[in-house]
Amino acid sequence: MNGIFRVVKCGEPFTIKSEKGESGQMQKRYIHLQELGGKFSNQYVATLLGKDAVCNFYPGDWLAASLRAQVSEFNDKMYQDILVTDFLKLNN
Repeated sequence: MNGIFRVVKCGEPFTIKSEKGESGQMQKRYIHLQELGGKFSNQYVATLLGKDAVCNFYPGDWLAASLRAQVSEFNDKMYQDILVTDFLKLNN
């Protein structure tokens, strides 16, 4: 899904183990985004990985972003992960 989103909240980056990272580690951060369109627009909690996770975002920042949703099943329960695959920070 592509769209324009407002940053509601952004967590702190942290390090995770990853076979895809150059040093066996990768940065990860959660970001709470809201679609353009007002107070009751759809909201998403998405994940930023790698070098994207160390970018600073503040509540009220605007992003043009591409999100990828993935659903998985574990112990008969469904889980959804949303990943920010690409973004451009827009000037306020």
